[in-house]
Amino acid sequence: MHPVSPDTVLAQLQWRYATKKFDATRKIAPELWAKLEQATVLSPSSFGLQLWKFVVVTNPEVRQKLHPVSWNQPQILDASHLVVFAAKNPPKATDVERHIARIAEVRGVELTSLDPLKDRILGTVSRMTEKDAHNWAARQCYIALGVFLSTCALAGVDACPMEGFQPEKYDEILGLKAKGYGSVVIATAGYRHPDDPAAKLPKARFALNDVIEHV
Repeated sequence: MHPVSPDTVLAQLQWRYATKKFDATRKIAPELWAKLEQATVLSPSSFGLQLWKFVVVTNPEVRQKLHPVSWNQPQILDASHLVVFAAKNPPKATDVERHIARIAEVRGVELTSLDPLKDRILGTVSRMTEKDAHNWAARQCYIALGVFLSTCALAGVDACPMEGFQPEKYDEILGLKAKGYGSVVIATAGYRHPDDPAAKLPKARFALNDVIEHV
């Protein structure tokens, strides 16, 4: 274990901001991007179910199609990478069974030994409406988004979380609905343009005493 110092973490989180203007000439190196993908996959989720798919869009033609349904925001075209965080829509019993099978495979245990866990998860999912189940899965995507943004900051990569897009259009263009997913939130990543005015703005956060309460 090689922990990153708290001062380094804080320094990088101070450095990051929601990048508004990316340098379109700079791309994230493939080996670095692979690490960012691995970090995102390691994100925690409820029951560890991972009811998500992370669609990495680098194809310029696809990005051109997504641009107008993202309110023509320049990050869609100029960032090195675009990530669409999509959630199962809705989660099903087969998703639970797939998760349980993966646990058994990775941990080398009998599938039947995981029946109590499977039944508990299935019980939780069965009590939800399809809409509630999708919303539950969607909330997990925001956990992954947070991990992605923090990892980017620690790696010196700029990123911008974005909700300004039309999910149904993204689902259509990317074929997500047919795969049983619905887009939830997106993030662009790359390197800030030297002229991005947002980079020079002081980070405005409430004082610790206003946000954190000790009981």
